[in-house]
Amino acid sequence: MNNYNNTTMFRDVSSCNTYDYGNSLYWDARYIQESGSFDWYQRYSALRPFVRRFVPTSSRVLMVGCGNAVISEDMVKDGYEEIMNVDISTVAIDMMRGKHAHIPQLKYMQMDVRDMSFFQDDSFGSVIDKGTLDSLMCGTEAIISASRMLGEVSRLLKPGGVYMLITYGDPHVRMPYINRSVYNWKIELYIIPRPGFEGSAVASIKSCLEPIPLSEDGLIPPDFVLQDPDCHFIYICRKNEEPANIASHPLAGDKL
Repeated sequence: MNNYNNTTMFRDVSSCNTYDYGNSLYWDARYIQESGSFDWYQRYSALRPFVRRFVPTSSRVLMVGCGNAVISEDMVKDGYEEIMNVDISTVAIDMMRGKHAHIPQLKYMQMDVRDMSFFQDDSFGSVIDKGTLDSLMCGTEAIISASRMLGEVSRLLKPGGVYMLITYGDPHVRMPYINRSVYNWKIELYIIPRPGFEGSAVASIKSCLEPIPLSEDGLIPPDFVLQDPDCHFIYICRKNEEPANIASHPLAGDKL
């Protein structure tokens, strides 16, 4: 086990490399080379308790940065009725559209998550992001890209809808981006061990489904102990039913 502050504070930076993950050319080339399916971070079997708890099967779901992952297909097998999958890579979208042409619940569109103006406001009940924000954070103009994407996600979510962010980014590096009153989100944090973690038997599904207590500034208390230092963080961002009264108070965490 590891003390939280000693193991995770700089993970966001160290997990990036020289690739520009916000560039469509990078992803087109990668998907041409890697034609098989690949799920970032976690498979649906591990995420299912969270998805079923926070995303109704009748919800219109937006899967941002779908790539060639099988999570959407698995969700349809689990009863989900409509999933719109978007990705910046034309190669990935053409591949997945052809693969799942026989599944009417799955739709695919080539789209940059930083500009999803094709969709109207309040178009989706749920948005799922498994590594897409992380990819933008490793690209050029990361701060601008992240803000544009999150602004679009907030715009597209219906009041009461949920943005589920699965990320390697701990609250030190993610809360400054997602905890902004302009998005009007109530945020809960959950932690799930990485696949194959030896102590995963200790971290039961029940314990994983308990929200992590956060400090007033939205961070994990310094004495919190991580069983897995390379765990994944799941942020459940629920859009408030009432519009945010932006004029009456300063934006919390808006200094990026």
